[in-house]
Amino acid sequence: MFGIHDLPLFILAGLLLNVTPGPDMMYIIGRSTGQGWKAGAAATLGVSAGCFVHITAAALGISALITASATAFTVLKIVGAAYLIHVGTSLLRTKSVKTGDRPRFPAGESEHRGTAISEKRGLSPVFWQGFLTNALNPKVALFFLAFLPQFIELDSPMKPLAFLVLGAIFTFNATWWNLIVAWTAARMSEALGSRLAVWGQRAIGAFFVVLGVRMLAEEAR
Repeated sequence: MFGIHDLPLFILAGLLLNVTPGPDMMYIIGRSTGQGWKAGAAATLGVSAGCFVHITAAALGISALITASATAFTVLKIVGAAYLIHVGTSLLRTKSVKTGDRPRFPAGESEHRGTAISEKRGLSPVFWQGFLTNALNPKVALFFLAFLPQFIELDSPMKPLAFLVLGAIFTFNATWWNLIVAWTAARMSEALGSRLAVWGQRAIGAFFVVLGVRMLAEEAR
């Protein structure tokens, strides 16, 4: 169908790749341990949305054009590295929350509604950070360009549609796996205590900063 072959093998290979830790998973763990399950879920959905940028670009041939242009690819790598450093520093600035602190709400506004508004505002940046962390990572673009064609017939007249179908399958499997990771990280954070969770989030932030600096250093050579 659509020129796709060896679909079971593709699903198995994709699952093995999904469970391998990488920047996206580290970001999800960082948000889950620092802000709880809802933040981890928001980060997961953001990362998955970023995947569809690469999938659509690959299907339309944009990623191939960017890869073929050394200048465009270099610019994308620099922007992606800079954003990883930005995300890392935001995680490093994580501060512990005292259990006795309670948010204050305007007169006539219930605590429940105030909390809901706070969560809504707080989850939106988490989603968009996850989205940009993935969408600005050129290695993800290269991955889809290298991996997906292995399971598409060379003479298929429906290559763009095959790209979209395989990409959607891969992203769907990655999403439910990352949701499990987010839930597990949030539960472990609750069990281990807030102080350890904060330091765990800072460690992941440091990982992002080092990763971004390393990418910039590679371009400077």
